[in-house]
Amino acid sequence: MDDESTIGAESQKTGRGTLTKADIVEAVHDKVGFPRKESSDLVELIFELMKQTLEKGDSLKLSGFGKFEVRQKHARRGRNPQTGGEIEISARKVLTFKPSQLLKSALASRDESGH
Repeated sequence: MDDESTIGAESQKTGRGTLTKADIVEAVHDKVGFPRKESSDLVELIFELMKQTLEKGDSLKLSGFGKFEVRQKHARRGRNPQTGGEIEISARKVLTFKPSQLLKSALASRDESGH
C-alpha cells in the first residue's frame, strides 16, 4: 500500500509513533489537494458523524478496517484492590472495536516482516 508511508510520515517525523487528527488533515490536504481549512473541516465532519452514530448506540462499520460498537455492561460486584472490601461497579456503556479480517491480516503480515 503506497499511501501508508505518506500518511504516517508526519507522525514518524515527530517521533510520536501516533497518528493524530492533524496528521490525517495533512494527508487529506496532500493526497486530495483540498486547502488545509477544507481538509480540516472534512476530517472534523467525518469524526463528528462517527461520534453521533456511536452516541446513538448504533454500530459503526468501516469496511476493510473494523467495527466499533457500544455495548452495555451490567452492574456487578467487585473488590477494592487497596482495602479488599466489596464494592458495586455500576452499569455503564463501553466502546469496543473488532478489527476486520483485512486489518488483522495486514497486522499479521507486518509482524512477520519485522515492521
